[in-house]
Amino acid sequence: MNTKPWLAHYEPHVPEHGEYPDKVLPDILAETAEAYGHRAAMIFKGARLTFREFNLAVNRFAAALQRLDVRPGDRVAVHLPNCPQYPIAYYAILRIGAVVVPCNPLYQAREMVHQLNDSGARVLVTLSAFYPLVKGIRAQTQLQHVIVAQIKTYFPPIVRLIFSLFMEESRGHRVSIAGASNTYWFTRVLAAAPIRPQPIIVRPDDLAVLMYTGGTTGVSKAAMLTHRNILVNAYQCKLWLNEPMGQDITMTQVPLFHCYGMTTCLNLSVLSANTMVLVPDPRDLDDVVHTLFRAKPTLYPGVPAIYNAINNYPDIAKYRLNSIRACISGAAGLPVEVQKRFQAITGASLVEGYGLSEASPVTHANPIFGENRIGTIGLPWPDTDVKIVDVETGEKELPAGERGELCVRGPQVMQGYWNMPEETANALRPDPADPDRPPWLHTGDVATMDADGYFQIVDRKKDMILGAGGFNVYPREIEDVLYQHPAVLEAAAIGVPEGALGERIKVFIQLKPGKTATEEQIIAFCRDNLAPFKVPKYVEFRPELPKTTVGKILRRQLMTPADQPEAEKTKV
Repeated sequence: MNTKPWLAHYEPHVPEHGEYPDKVLPDILAETAEAYGHRAAMIFKGARLTFREFNLAVNRFAAALQRLDVRPGDRVAVHLPNCPQYPIAYYAILRIGAVVVPCNPLYQAREMVHQLNDSGARVLVTLSAFYPLVKGIRAQTQLQHVIVAQIKTYFPPIVRLIFSLFMEESRGHRVSIAGASNTYWFTRVLAAAPIRPQPIIVRPDDLAVLMYTGGTTGVSKAAMLTHRNILVNAYQCKLWLNEPMGQDITMTQVPLFHCYGMTTCLNLSVLSANTMVLVPDPRDLDDVVHTLFRAKPTLYPGVPAIYNAINNYPDIAKYRLNSIRACISGAAGLPVEVQKRFQAITGASLVEGYGLSEASPVTHANPIFGENRIGTIGLPWPDTDVKIVDVETGEKELPAGERGELCVRGPQVMQGYWNMPEETANALRPDPADPDRPPWLHTGDVATMDADGYFQIVDRKKDMILGAGGFNVYPREIEDVLYQHPAVLEAAAIGVPEGALGERIKVFIQLKPGKTATEEQIIAFCRDNLAPFKVPKYVEFRPELPKTTVGKILRRQLMTPADQPEAEKTKV
C-alpha cells in the first residue's frame, strides 16, 4: 500500500524529520518582535498591541512569575478568555521553562478542581469575572498564588471608561481581592516586575503544555505537548498556507485555551507575524459579525457551528466579508451545505481539516488553493504518516476505500497522557514493522482514504450506532443529510437502545428562525435521501443543541440516562 499518495498533490516543500527550526516559540516571538516590532500583534476591541509591546509584556510577566518562585517544569494554569493577557501569560510561562495548563472558562467548580489538582498547578492566572469560582475552590487545590486580570485593561481608553461606568458591575467584573492571601492584580504584577526574567535554557523536547481533552466521553486527560510539538505544528500550518511574513490578519474567535486556537491563531501568528483580532466571547454572534466587518481579517480558523451561524445571520449580505481569503474548519465535521453557503457569501476558500489535542492538534486539511475535495478532511500535514487499521484489533492495515480507525504519526504527536500510563499505552502503540520508529497515535476516529490519499472522517468509534439488523450507522451520515433540509439549522443523531433490536436512531433538530417542520416531514426527508436502516425512528426539536466552547455538538448530553451505554452510566 502506498502510504504517501498525497505527496504528488502537495506543492510546498515537505520537510524531512529534523528540518524544522531547532528553536522554541518564545525565542521566535523575540525574533518576530525585533523584525516586526511596530506591527500589531493583537487588536482587541479596536486597541492595538504591537509585537514589541507584546514581547516586553511577556518579559515582565515572566520575571513576575519567577518572583513567585515559578521554576522550569512547574505548572501554571491560565483561566482566561481571548484577551491580550492570555498570549502574554502563555508566552511568559513558556519563556521561563514552566508548563502552561489551559483551563476552559466555562468549567464548573468540580471540573476546575480536577484539572488544577491533576496538573499540580501552584499558580493560576484568571479573570475577575471568574474569580468568585476560583475563590470558592481554592482550599480544595494546591494553588499558592492567584493573579487576577481585568477584561478592560487593554480596551481603548473611551471603551474602558464606558465599561467601567456602565457595564463592569452588571457583568460581574468588579470584584475585590482585598484580604485574599497571595492574590494579585495582573496589572500591578506586570508594573512591578523587572523588565526581563532571569535567563533560562528551554529545550525543544521540554514539556510546554498540558492540553486537557474535553472530557465529553469520560474523565479529561492531559496530552503532554513539548515545545517541539507546538512549534512544529504551527510551522506545518505555515507551510500548508504558504504563509507570507507580516501580511495576514487572523480572526481569533476560536478559544486560545483550545488546542486548535493555540496553534492556528496564537502560535501561527507569532511564527508568521500575523495580527490576531481577539474575540473574547465566541458565542456573541453580533460581536463576531461586526468584528469581521470592521477588522477585515484575511484568515479565519473556525468551526462548523460558527460558519453555519454566520450563514444564517440576519441580513448577512449587507456585511462585506470579502476580506477573508482562507478558512480552515476544525473541531467537528463540516457539513457540505454549510461549506458551500459560506464560500458563496464571503468568496473565501473554506476547507475542512482535522486534528486532535494529542497531535497539537492539526494532522490533515484540504489544500487552500489546490484541489479541495468537499466532504473530506483532505491530505495529511507535511511530515505526517497516516494509516487506516481495522476497528476490531487495531492491527491490520486496510487498503484504500475501506473503513477503519485513523492512525497518525509525526513530530506534532504528544509524548503521552499526564500521569496516565495505561491510557498512553492504549493511544500510542509501537509500529509492529519498525519498533524503533515513533509510535502510532490511534485517534479513535473512523475514516476512509481514497486512491489519491484524501481522507474522510466517517465518525467517532464511540459514537457509532449499532443499528437493527446488525448494520453500523455513523451519526455524521445522517447529520450531513439533515443539514440539506431548508428548515434545519443544526442537527445531531444518536443511538437509543431498544433491547434485542439493537439501537434505533434518534435525531435532535434546531430549526432556523422562522422555519417550521414536523417529525413526519423530517423522517420523510431522510427516507428520500438515506438507506432504510439509516432513517431515524425518533425526532426531537430543541431550541438549541448543547455544545462545547469551541462549537462541537455534545451528542452525549442529548441522551437521557436510560439512553446511555452501561459503560457511560458507571463513570464517576
